[in-house]
Amino acid sequence: MAKRDYYEILGVGKDASGDEIKKSYRRLAMKHHPDRNKDDASAEEKFKEAKEAYEVLKDGDKRAGYNRYGHAGASGAAGGGGFGAEGFGDVFGDVFGDIFGGGGGRRGGASQVFRGADLGYELQLDLERAVGGDTATIDVPTQVSCEGCRGSGAEKGSEPVQCTTCGGVGQVRMQQGFFSIQQACPTCKGAGTVIADPCKSCHGRGRVSKTKTLSVKVPAGVDQGDRIRLSGEGEAGRNGGPAGDLYVEIRVEPHKIFERDGADLSCEVPISFATATLGGDVELPTLSGHVSLKVPAGTQSGKIFRLRGKGVTTVRDHGTGDLFARVAVETPVDLTEDQESLLQNFEDSVNAGGDRHNPRAGGWLDTVKRFFDKIN
Repeated sequence: MAKRDYYEILGVGKDASGDEIKKSYRRLAMKHHPDRNKDDASAEEKFKEAKEAYEVLKDGDKRAGYNRYGHAGASGAAGGGGFGAEGFGDVFGDVFGDIFGGGGGRRGGASQVFRGADLGYELQLDLERAVGGDTATIDVPTQVSCEGCRGSGAEKGSEPVQCTTCGGVGQVRMQQGFFSIQQACPTCKGAGTVIADPCKSCHGRGRVSKTKTLSVKVPAGVDQGDRIRLSGEGEAGRNGGPAGDLYVEIRVEPHKIFERDGADLSCEVPISFATATLGGDVELPTLSGHVSLKVPAGTQSGKIFRLRGKGVTTVRDHGTGDLFARVAVETPVDLTEDQESLLQNFEDSVNAGGDRHNPRAGGWLDTVKRFFDKIN
């Protein structure tokens, strides 16, 4: 019987990606595996057929030969195979290897490499530096590659040897009936090699502790919680693996005058009773210098004035925010007898005018009176 087309078997097109081929094979392998279809005599043949197609199409060279010459170009490249100790284990090794650590695809005893861990650092900035940007120097404790053994962990003149437990694969497989699970080798901890003669500088770890001094470019407009990524400045990898990254998280210190909300700033401005009553100009600070705030006559405590464009620019938006100034009328303290007498005379004069001078107080008193009349 002529062999079926491999693409037809897996149900994919000739332009299918490697991930699409793997996904289709996984579905078919799970569907037709003999352990799940003990009463279906054709299941084993379908499983073998799918496995043979996958073995060819997952390999770039074999796939190219098959595309050009058909089954003749793939002759000897794949076989149906059996199931016993290998069989379904290969399904998990090839298809699910990345889920359980990726050990199934590594052969020949080569050491497994590991990427270094990412690190975090909190950088304290005052508001001015966060808004204007700066360059900060930080000291970061980390793990770096040992210079004595160049990260191998083995004493100079020696080399790591292949782990005899896992045969250099770095993983061992546990199989119980239908399921096969891979886990890191308990002897070499997934490295695939063991250190017979450990380096005296790092005691076989391949890395040593060190505090690195780094320069961090802080862009203008950063805010609380923003993170700056320094690629490759994390911990050194193992067995020649790449280093991790360093994430610098911004912490903005409280400011004595301003509070920040994104691109906007706010502040409280104390003004005198006379200025609030008669009006006047108040000098107001901003991050770019002083400005004059015109306070109209009769301004009440708590009124908020908006100064457009006097906020800040964030790293996410090129527009500048606003400054919101909330005035607080300050009550005079430590008055002299003459000042107290003048103020009392002023109060008597105001009260003589009735609600005309104090409309809010008059309205509030009327509301209170109606409230008590209601409950009595």
